[in-house]
Amino acid sequence: MQAEAGTPLTTDHPAPPQARRRTGLALGLALAWLLADQATKIWAERALADGRPVQVIGDLLRWHLTYNSGAAFSLGTSSTGILTALATVVSLIIIWQAVKVRSLPWAIAFGLLLGGAVGNLVDRYFRDPAPGLGHVVDFIRLPNFPIFNVADIGVTSGAVLIVLLALRGVNPDGTRGAAQGQERP
Repeated sequence: MQAEAGTPLTTDHPAPPQARRRTGLALGLALAWLLADQATKIWAERALADGRPVQVIGDLLRWHLTYNSGAAFSLGTSSTGILTALATVVSLIIIWQAVKVRSLPWAIAFGLLLGGAVGNLVDRYFRDPAPGLGHVVDFIRLPNFPIFNVADIGVTSGAVLIVLLALRGVNPDGTRGAAQGQERP
């Protein structure tokens, strides 16, 4: 709505400082998650090298070192190169979206998703058997569930948060969808 007749409806102002903080939060959280993921993988390879599972909380939580050439749940184990290329493109898209984000929850979601995706990409690019074909280090084991890692926790948490935000009609810029009839959450 115009303030006065003749006032432009849109302006070309630079992004407010709050928007920059949201981007910084998303990228900072991604970096922190990536570092935590890589540190735990280094630890797992050293501490669990003998191949024996370690009980942490009875049968509920165990450390068990494995290497996954596929995607989540070991799907696509024969398509490691394709998975690496797709994950790289997805990570670039997440960065592009994170740069535009103005919503705190979306910044957290993008940060978790990006940190987890890049954590597993580091494995794909720098671990054996070859660059771009590397196997992901997994070591967290729960009953009746595939073995996973800290990066997977970030990807899953970020994805769930994105679904919840989308279902609530919250857009990455902080506005709500037209059906909600509200400007800001």
